[in-house]
Amino acid sequence: MASVQGARAWKTPVAIDRHAAANLRFIRDTMERAASFTAVPGWGGVAVGCTAVAAGLVSAGRPMQQAFFIWLAEAVLALALAAVAVRLKSKRLDLSLHTRAARRALLSFVPPLFAGAVLTAVLFRSGDLGILPGLWLLLYGAAVVTGGAFSVRIVPVMGLCFMLTGALALALPASWGNWLLLAGFGALHIGFGLAIARRHGG
Repeated sequence: MASVQGARAWKTPVAIDRHAAANLRFIRDTMERAASFTAVPGWGGVAVGCTAVAAGLVSAGRPMQQAFFIWLAEAVLALALAAVAVRLKSKRLDLSLHTRAARRALLSFVPPLFAGAVLTAVLFRSGDLGILPGLWLLLYGAAVVTGGAFSVRIVPVMGLCFMLTGALALALPASWGNWLLLAGFGALHIGFGLAIARRHGG
């Protein structure tokens, strides 16, 4: 009797396609994690967006030079928040920040920001502050697009939205600059941050 049951069990076909699909899915997910920088912090983006909204509200109605220093302080705070958020998410998801994808993302992200810092110093010295909101949004967007090429798909899309907002700021009167900075660094960070947090693990 036992031998008959054993023969029947041996003759039962195994669903190879199911196991193969699961294995392929695992391999694909592993390769995607290795090839892309997935520690982009959604909640960190939300936090940065909230501080940008606060900076925009504080800057409203102030002389352009005062608003410049408020937004400059906001930029320093945002970079610190983003760095902490990336580190926390990478630890929580057990992702290394020393992978090839992470290094490529960082090396692609930094040059547009460096160009923005140099041009900011030049324009501040010349007293031409009206162009800065558009410049900041445009070059930050370029940094997100280039760095996001090595990350999840939503990141370069966010960068393009920043670039479009920057182009709009350059086309409109300088008096719109503060509100476009608030819309870009505030609303875009919050909106995309929530989407990243929901779809990509926080």
